[in-house]
Amino acid sequence: MANNVKRDTSEAGKLIVAAENVDSQKKGHRGSPRDPNRRPGPEDGGRQRVESEWEEKIIQVRRVTKVVKGGKKLSFRAVVAIGNGKGQVGLGIGKAAEVLNAIQKGVGDARKHLIKVPLTGTTIPHQNLGKQGSSRILLKPAAKGTGIIAGGATRAILELAGVGDVLSKSLGSRAPLNVARATINGLLTLRTFDQAARLRGISLKQMLAGAG
Repeated sequence: MANNVKRDTSEAGKLIVAAENVDSQKKGHRGSPRDPNRRPGPEDGGRQRVESEWEEKIIQVRRVTKVVKGGKKLSFRAVVAIGNGKGQVGLGIGKAAEVLNAIQKGVGDARKHLIKVPLTGTTIPHQNLGKQGSSRILLKPAAKGTGIIAGGATRAILELAGVGDVLSKSLGSRAPLNVARATINGLLTLRTFDQAARLRGISLKQMLAGAG
C-alpha cells in the first residue's frame, strides 16, 4: 500500500510540474521579453531592411544668430537630404540649439517632403531646368556609364534619388540651400512619356508620331 501511495504522489507531482511548464511557456510566448539567444527570423530581417533602406546626407550646417531682447540667441540650421536610391528623395530643414537636434529635425522634415523621381534606366527621361530663387540647375540625360556629373548639393540629391548617369550645370546663385531646392524642383517637374501622353489626353503612339 505504501508503495502504491508513493507511486501515485510521484505521478501527481510529474503532472503538476508538466502543467506548470505549459503555463510558463504560454505566458512567455504572450508577454515575456525577447530571448537574447533567439535566432533572428524573417520579420527581423525585414525590419532591418526597412531601416537600412534610407540613406541620409547632410548638405549644410550653419550657425544662425537671432537678436532678441537681452542679447543674441544662437542656434543651428541643418539642411538634410534622405533617399532610398530607388527614385524617392526628400529635402528637409531643421533648427535647434544643438547640432544633433537640428539634424534630427531635418531628417524628420525630409521624410515629410518625399518626392517620386521618374527614371529611365539609370538616367532621367528628358532635359529640365530647376529653379529656386536666383539659383538655376540644368539637368540633362546621359548615356550609361557617364556617371553623375555634378557637385555639392546637386550631387548628393541625385545620388540619393538613385540617378546613376546625368549631366548638370549650376546657373546663378550657388547657395547650398537654394541649389538643393532647385535640384528638387527640377526632379519634381520631370515627366515620363506615358505621363506626358496622359496629360495631353492622347495615346503614347499618337504623341510619338506627332513628335516624329
